[in-house]
Amino acid sequence: MNRNIIIFFLLLLTVAVASCSKWDEYKQYTENGETRYVGKMDLVETFSGRLRIKMTALLPADPRITKTKITWNFGNDSVVFPISKGSGADTFKQIINITEGVVSFNIVNYDAEGNRSMTETVSGTSYGSKYESGLTNRPITRAELLPNGTTEVVWDSFDSTSGAKGAWLIYTTTGNKADSVYVPIRTTGTTTIPNLKLGTLLTERTLYLPTSTCIDTFYAAAQTIPVKSDVTSLYLSNTGPGFQRGTYDGNRWGTLGTPWNTNAAAKNKSGYGGYSADEGGVINWETWNNSPVIDGIVYQVTSAPLPAGTYTVSFTEYSEIQANSSVYCVAAAGSNGIPVLANLTTALGSVALYNGATIGATSPSQSDTRSFSFTISAPQYVSLGFLGNIVGSGNPGSYFQVKKIQLYSN
Repeated sequence: MNRNIIIFFLLLLTVAVASCSKWDEYKQYTENGETRYVGKMDLVETFSGRLRIKMTALLPADPRITKTKITWNFGNDSVVFPISKGSGADTFKQIINITEGVVSFNIVNYDAEGNRSMTETVSGTSYGSKYESGLTNRPITRAELLPNGTTEVVWDSFDSTSGAKGAWLIYTTTGNKADSVYVPIRTTGTTTIPNLKLGTLLTERTLYLPTSTCIDTFYAAAQTIPVKSDVTSLYLSNTGPGFQRGTYDGNRWGTLGTPWNTNAAAKNKSGYGGYSADEGGVINWETWNNSPVIDGIVYQVTSAPLPAGTYTVSFTEYSEIQANSSVYCVAAAGSNGIPVLANLTTALGSVALYNGATIGATSPSQSDTRSFSFTISAPQYVSLGFLGNIVGSGNPGSYFQVKKIQLYSN
């Protein structure tokens, strides 16, 4: 019995000590035993922004409140908002400008006599240049202006949990006006732009919300996207399929028609060469019957200077070129033609045709599409053509066809 009484009194003592501790915290709001504090903020929330936060709260139903003081940075920064209250609860909504980062706010209400409320503490996060500098644009695998006038933009995979919400594609229309299209991040596959002007670029800016409730939008740095476009018809002609001839032997061999130029070394068939009537007209050399080609060249010059930029030359071929011979598709600066084999390194770019046939045989042969790219830093004319060095001492000799050539602006 005595033991239970002792335990009971120990519990009373513990409660009394705790009550005194609470009173010590509370008595700063009292004077002469009379409570003098005002109501504190309730349901405080912060919403992230660009070098700012939005703070909302519920003001208590205390008509004495005249201002709210919010401090942060260990009290070194503060802002005061005047409060005009009625008798009921009101909503508090304010924008607070802060530096980038996470900030802890202390919120205190005051009445006209300087009496304060208990402190309400809340944290908030602002974002700025540090956050924005790390943002990346949604990757694009291909942007191409098609012959029908539409532009296809093919999107690569992207982390949709990164905060990205979508991307703006900004472009120049065929009517020389600035336009744009917004593509939500959930869009996959291909986006089509109906009226992008040939020879112009896309600009992409991906927008982000670092949190779902952020009050400001952030953007990745603007990125220029090259648009691949077929500019063959703008700068070249007689490019196949069905190459037009200039001269013809009435049977099979000939020379290419304008605007192609053919040097003497290319005419390995009794004054004809570089063209055959096969497949409706192709660029061709054949070296059967001891008719070799040594630095044979056919080329044409662009009809106008190509604007500065990167270009791709693409062509379709069928080849029985033997391993001891070579044919190159070549692009060279200027209007004086393409170089011979010894000077091939001076060209803007080149690619060899397939030459895997066994010497003295027509196989293995190959049909494919080949391409190469080149870049020019200023507008200039460009010569584009084919350079052949083909052994012709045996039967069968080498043989190839170029069926079509295309020039793309990248």
